[in-house]
Amino acid sequence: MTDFALAPHRLVAIRVPHRAWTVAGATCLSILAAAAAFGAPNVLNLQLGQELGWDVATLSSASAVRLAAFGVAGLLASPLTDLWGVRRVACTGLAMTAAGLVASLAMTHVWQLMLLWGVLVGFGAGLVFLMLGTTVAARWFATRRGLVIGLFGAAATAGQMATLPLLASVADAHGWRVCLLVPCALVALGALAVHVLVPERPEDVGLRPYGARQGEGDLQAMASRSVRESLQEIVRSGPFWVLFGSFAVCGATTVGLVQAHLVPFCADLGVGSVPATGLIAWMGLLSLLGSTAAGWLSDRFAPGWLLFWFYGLRGLSLVCLPFTELSFVGLSLFATVYGLDWVATVPPTARLLLDHLGRARAPTALGLVFAGHQLGAAAAAYGAGMLRIGLESYLPSFLAAGALCLLAACVLPVACARNPDGPVAQAAP
Repeated sequence: MTDFALAPHRLVAIRVPHRAWTVAGATCLSILAAAAAFGAPNVLNLQLGQELGWDVATLSSASAVRLAAFGVAGLLASPLTDLWGVRRVACTGLAMTAAGLVASLAMTHVWQLMLLWGVLVGFGAGLVFLMLGTTVAARWFATRRGLVIGLFGAAATAGQMATLPLLASVADAHGWRVCLLVPCALVALGALAVHVLVPERPEDVGLRPYGARQGEGDLQAMASRSVRESLQEIVRSGPFWVLFGSFAVCGATTVGLVQAHLVPFCADLGVGSVPATGLIAWMGLLSLLGSTAAGWLSDRFAPGWLLFWFYGLRGLSLVCLPFTELSFVGLSLFATVYGLDWVATVPPTARLLLDHLGRARAPTALGLVFAGHQLGAAAAAYGAGMLRIGLESYLPSFLAAGALCLLAACVLPVACARNPDGPVAQAAP
C-alpha cells in the first residue's frame, strides 16, 4: 500500500527534468538579451550618422571601442564571478548595458557615443555574454557540455542577428530612439530570469551537475588554486595561444567585418537597410542550426578537425564573394554559407580548452581567448572602415579576412590535437 501511494511521486520525479536545464534556459534568455543590446547600434548607425552628421570613420571608431570594451569585460568576468558570484556580475552587466542604451537617447556629441554605445554597452554585454554561459556549462553540466555551449552560442547569435529585422523595421517606422526600447525590454527580462532562476552552484540547491556520478569532485574544490597559478598554467599551454590567435581571426571575420560593415557594404551596392538586415537575420537563423550542430559534433569528433572545416569554409566564402555578381541573390547565397558557420567555431574551441586545461581553468582561459576575439573584431571594425574611406571599397577587407581564415584552418588541426593523456579535468589540479 505504501509503494502504491508513493508511485505518483516517483512518476513525477522521473518526468521532471534536471534543474540544470532550467538554469540553461534562463542563461540563454540573458545571453540573447545582452547580444541584442550589443548588436542594436549596428542597425542604428546609419540613422544616427545622418541625424548628427557623423561619418563612417566616427561610427566605426565607436564600434571598435564597443568591441574592445567587450573583450576587456570578458577578460575580467571570470575573476569577478569568483569574487562576487554569477548573479551579481550578470545583473550588473545587464544594468550597465541598459544604462548605456537609455542614456544614449539624449546624446549629441561624439564623446557621448564613445562612452555610451562604446564603453557601457560593450563592457556590460561582455560581462554577460561569455562569463554566464561558460560558468553555467562548467558548474551545471558534467556531460552534454558541447551541446549546451552550442545552445548558448545560438542564443548569442540570435540576439545579435535574428532580432535585426525587427529593430530595423521599428527604426524605419519610429526612429532609432524608439527602437532602443526593444533591447532594453529584453535586458530587463534577462536580468529577472538570472536573478530568479540561476543559483550560484548546483550544490547550493542540493544537486549534482547534470550527468555527474556519485563521488565526483565539484568544481569549487577543483578551483582552489590561486588565480596566479591558474594563469601561469594557461599561458604555458601551446594550444591556448593557437586558439587565442584563431579566435582573433574569428572575431575579425564575423563581428568586426560582417556584422559591423555588411549593412553599409550592401548600401554601396544599392541594397536597402531592411533587406540588408534581413541578410544578417538569415545568417542568425542559420547560425542557430550551425551552432547547435557544432556542439553536438564537438561531443563526438575531434574539435581541431571540426575547426579546420569551419574556418576553411568561412575563408572560401569570403574569398569567393568578390567573384560573384554581388547581387541580392549572390549575397543571399553568401549569407547562407556564412550563417551556418558563424558561431560554429565556439563549441569546438571551448571543448579544446576543457580537454587541455580542465574544468577549473577553462572559464578563465575562454575569457582570455574571447578577449583575443574582441581585439580582432575591434581591429577589423576600425580597419575596414578606414579602408572603405581610402579605397572606396570593402572588397579588399573581405579578401584579407578570407586569407586569415584559411591560414587558421591549416594550423588548428595539428596545433590543437586532442590531449593524449585525457582531459586535465580528470586529474587533480
